[in-house]
Amino acid sequence: MLKGILLATLVFFHAHPDDEAIGTAGTMALAVASGHRVVLVVATKGEEGEVDDGVLDDGETLEDRRAAETLAAAEILGVDRVEFLGYRDSGMMGEPSNDNRSCFWRADLEEAAARLARILDREGADVLTVYDDHGGYGHPDHIQVHRVGHRAADLAGTPRVYENTMNRDRIGRMRSALRGADGDDEGDTDAIYDTIGTPDGEISTAVDVTTVLDKKRAAMMAHPSQIQADSWFFRLAPDAFSEAFGTEWYVRTRPPFEGAIPQDRDDRLV
Repeated sequence: MLKGILLATLVFFHAHPDDEAIGTAGTMALAVASGHRVVLVVATKGEEGEVDDGVLDDGETLEDRRAAETLAAAEILGVDRVEFLGYRDSGMMGEPSNDNRSCFWRADLEEAAARLARILDREGADVLTVYDDHGGYGHPDHIQVHRVGHRAADLAGTPRVYENTMNRDRIGRMRSALRGADGDDEGDTDAIYDTIGTPDGEISTAVDVTTVLDKKRAAMMAHPSQIQADSWFFRLAPDAFSEAFGTEWYVRTRPPFEGAIPQDRDDRLV
């Protein structure tokens, strides 16, 4: 329950098609099941994504396919409304695509925030989700979601804001377990795992989505142009899939979380 409000409107703001399925699909499905209104806003249509030969139909563009996949995933989750904010995918940090004048990374902060704020206002949003300040792993569009989302919440007066993130410590433990299972005791040389997501002790909200994990998996599978059927995601055994994707992680920034983390952390957004 949201401060006495039995039914709430939650707006989930994401950078690209498929981000919603991986990061927040379980929370969205739980909110829908509880009778809340769920709105998905996607900043871009993922034009810079990589796609294998033969995936697209003749004459089909990647942005058209990824937009259609987003709508399919949203239908699986029961989302009430899907909006694309109208910017172009910026590509990975440091790529020439970052310089495209139409890309989200180069968007004027106030203009982009105003676009999102209009949706928040029309919806009377009670909750907005964005990303953490480094976009989880440093993607420019994810960082921009953080910036634009927080500014839009200011403009619209949205009362609750959560930053979707990854649990850095949980990922580290899982990787250590995998290395042990493979008999590899050498240190991990991939430095990204030292900075990805957020440390466990800073995460205010852990949403258990295991009861709707079938919907989350189906939403992920609705994005075959980016998450192929033979992806490692879908090769995981059921227990391993649940371990990897059965909890969705957030940091509540509005109002600031004042409990003892992790002992008192929230287990839901509404």
